[in-house]
Amino acid sequence: MNSSRPYLLRALNEWIVDNGMTPQVLIDAHNPDVNVPDSVRSGERIVLNIAPRAVRELEIDNEYLSFVARFSGVSHAVLVPTEAVQAIYARENGQGMMFPDEDEETVSSAESEDADSSNKGPRSGKKTKRPNLKVIK
Repeated sequence: MNSSRPYLLRALNEWIVDNGMTPQVLIDAHNPDVNVPDSVRSGERIVLNIAPRAVRELEIDNEYLSFVARFSGVSHAVLVPTEAVQAIYARENGQGMMFPDEDEETVSSAESEDADSSNKGPRSGKKTKRPNLKVIK
């Protein structure tokens, strides 16, 4: 199954821009496929402004986030794998989304598949556990 990350990136970017705010992405600087100017790399994470007024040729496809931007007055092509994007949010109010690490996402989907296969019904040989809900007043 395809990762939901690129779809959510596109949707949240559009939502933030439509509301007149500045979309920013938080990038894992340790990912070897992240292509940004060295002057931008200052720690473990990189924050990039991807607002239409700040970048040109923004493209968010299923594999990469790419655009052209100016850093210290010099144009640079930026290429970031979507799995290196840790969050997208609006600068003005912080609303947006943090993404799980790819490892966690893979484990979660594998656990879901195991749960689906083990809950196929009475023929699986395992009893299904009833939900345990309590009313709290």
